Amino acid sequence: MANEYQPRIGDWYKSISGNKFKIVALDSDVATMEIQHFDGAVEELDFDSWEEMEIVTIEPPEDWSGSLDIQRDDYGVDLELTSPNDHINPLDEIE
Repeated sequence: MANEYQPRIGDWYKSISGNKFKIVALDSDVATMEIQHFDGAVEELDFDSWEEMEIVTIEPPEDWSGSLDIQRDDYGVDLELTSPNDHINPLDEIE
């Protein structure tokens, strides 16, 4: 099944396997494009491969940590708040 989407730089898509990616470059002279997967990996596709992909358009992900290849533990602080009324005040850490 051919997809119906015209590739545009900055548009986000999701494959039938659940992989999220966006188009980051188009080169019509050689009929290729570069896509960046959510995990940050960049891949080059030719236009024929693009037309054969089974994809749907999606909104850009709100969580960009996937493309930075970091985990919650990498932040160095516990980001979980115990209740909706809790807040983080950086001045609390100053002696």
